[in-house]
Amino acid sequence: MSSSRPGPALFQRNALAPGLLAAITLFLSPLFPDGTGATIIRFVVAILAVIVAWFALQAKQWWWTIVFVAVAIVWNPAYPFEFEGPWWITAQIVGAVLFLLAGALIKTPRPS
Repeated sequence: MSSSRPGPALFQRNALAPGLLAAITLFLSPLFPDGTGATIIRFVVAILAVIVAWFALQAKQWWWTIVFVAVAIVWNPAYPFEFEGPWWITAQIVGAVLFLLAGALIKTPRPS
């Protein structure tokens, strides 16, 4: 017999894959402190930050959008900020954790 109760709410986490990719990139970024590797990392992180910000906006979680627009600005490759040292390594770890949290927490109802 089928019941008329609605099933459990199904959600999709669109920001999970880009969040995981960005976190992996940021955790590996200390291996490439400068040069072409650092530029590629800036491109990857900035692009994935914009993607996560878009998914947050679609999920109506605007606070994540603000966070990831800021991440995209800090890691932008066009006009890079010349950060270095322990503060920059700490920022990369904090950025990776933010991407992991956003990937897990940004969710939208799955269309029926």
